[in-house]
Amino acid sequence: MKQISCGALRKSDVGKKVTVAGWCHAIREHKTTYFIDLRDWEGITQVVTKRDEINEELNEKIKALNRESVIEVGGFVRNRPEGTENKDLATGDIEVEIETLEILNTAEPLPYHFKDKDKAKHKVRLQYRYIDLRHPKLQENIKTRAKITSETRKYFDNLGFFEIETPLLTKSTPEGARDYLVPSRVHQGKFYALPQSPQLFKQMLMISGFEKYYQIARCLRDEDLRPERQPEFTQIDLEMSFVNQDDVISVVEGLIKHLFKVILNKNIKTPFPRMSYKEAMSRFGVDKPDTRFGLELVGITDLIPKDVSIFKEVFEQKHGIISAIKIEKNADISNKVFNKWRSYVQKFKTKELANIKLINGEFVSPLTKFLSDDVIKNIFKRLKAKDGDLVILAGGKSSNVYRGLGELRIKLGNDMNLVPKDKFNFLWVVDFPLFEWSEEERRWTAVHHPFTSCKPEFLDTFDTNPEDALANAYDIVLNGYEIGGGSIRIHKPEIQERVFKTLEIPPEIAEQNFSFLIEALKYGAPPHGGLAIGLDRLVMIMVDEPGIREVIAFPKTKKAVLPLGDAPSPATDEQLEVLGIELTPETKLQLEKKKENPHN
Repeated sequence: MKQISCGALRKSDVGKKVTVAGWCHAIREHKTTYFIDLRDWEGITQVVTKRDEINEELNEKIKALNRESVIEVGGFVRNRPEGTENKDLATGDIEVEIETLEILNTAEPLPYHFKDKDKAKHKVRLQYRYIDLRHPKLQENIKTRAKITSETRKYFDNLGFFEIETPLLTKSTPEGARDYLVPSRVHQGKFYALPQSPQLFKQMLMISGFEKYYQIARCLRDEDLRPERQPEFTQIDLEMSFVNQDDVISVVEGLIKHLFKVILNKNIKTPFPRMSYKEAMSRFGVDKPDTRFGLELVGITDLIPKDVSIFKEVFEQKHGIISAIKIEKNADISNKVFNKWRSYVQKFKTKELANIKLINGEFVSPLTKFLSDDVIKNIFKRLKAKDGDLVILAGGKSSNVYRGLGELRIKLGNDMNLVPKDKFNFLWVVDFPLFEWSEEERRWTAVHHPFTSCKPEFLDTFDTNPEDALANAYDIVLNGYEIGGGSIRIHKPEIQERVFKTLEIPPEIAEQNFSFLIEALKYGAPPHGGLAIGLDRLVMIMVDEPGIREVIAFPKTKKAVLPLGDAPSPATDEQLEVLGIELTPETKLQLEKKKENPHN
């Protein structure tokens, strides 16, 4: 039985007889001495022995060891010889002299070594995740995540919240992403849905009289993946009754302040700044602005004469705008680089970029053919641009201009090293639109979800004038990531029905999907609201990782595959028969081809 951690021994332990166990992190033979760095999840201890001072059996055991073999060593703790101390290790002043050694498990040569994780392909790392997770940084990430969830529970428990679990097998309801469906064996032809969030059930808890709920909730969405998105993820979920927006924000700020102090020993200043959605879009081009650096967008639509031919389309279309970014001391940027930026923003439906350089008092730009010096001077004055600066302009539909320039701003901030490290900028984005117009569906859709209430001043007009209605919603942003979002919910059935009507959800569809919510609201629902924080994203930022895979024990690939265990995998004919499911001929053919070429 292991008696002490490999990371626990210190000079005060010299002379003690101990037993340590772990993985052979490194094995070295130097002249007449064997050195083994023995590692467990708390650290490394060096164990040593002279080759000519041990019996043949022990000598053969040590010779047979491979890196990552698991062993148990017994012996006395002693000081390392003077001059051989390792200041990089907490145990670097001591070593354990081997008296006994037991091989608990011999490791075969590794298919992938965790020390090479930064060079390895993600699929290989995930296929051998149990080896990958031996990396000290990944282990520290997972430990930190565990501490964060533990401290979250302490925080909410101290505030009188109750942790209540909600169902994982639920009804499929339209909430913005595709559901994962689970076929029912008992009720053939019917399906459960895995929860995209506990949204409806936490509202039911408020109607039930549990005024303070929280949950470390597992959520699943069948959507395209990004570095900060996985098909299954974890939320810090909370809901409260008889509250307003400020009450929810105050509780969340307290949680963040607590976590950063306990986990990172950082004092986070509260309250966090607040910014309207409209301001966030006009200044940063996104609704989750990274406020750690400049390069802000500046509107210049009013400075451009309406008879300028190249901007004719902008002025003719609804919501047409012209916006600009100033890049200081970059007037010498090449056309080749600028063309790359132009191609980049076109991915986001920003049709065209233009630029104006001010070099030695002279404006240099194709736009000088269309804009007078006075107009250009006013543009530079508004942006506070100086000689040697570069101004980039984009015109078009506001959503396209904001998206393109906003994404370009982020790219330039990273490429030009303008983003300060070890800085945490929190921000609340508030006053979101309640609805947005979908060109594809030709109807209004909910910006957050259909259970979000409007701000009180729009209560009488949100359905007759949906374009102007603002939501009683709030997102918390950290360093350009939306780490959480919430709202005050609709608690009156007649208002909820008006929202469904505005969204053009037919009564029979609303009845089919949300009848249990509408009915529950009729039996005495209190005003309530809440928020969900993306735990994976929060941990990712706190431990300074580029993506959430580095803070999840067993994440999926970009194609939502779990290489460790090979999921998803085909079901047997017997399983399908029990569920009353028959695959299409096309699907069967695809599966057969996959069997023949499993790597394709």
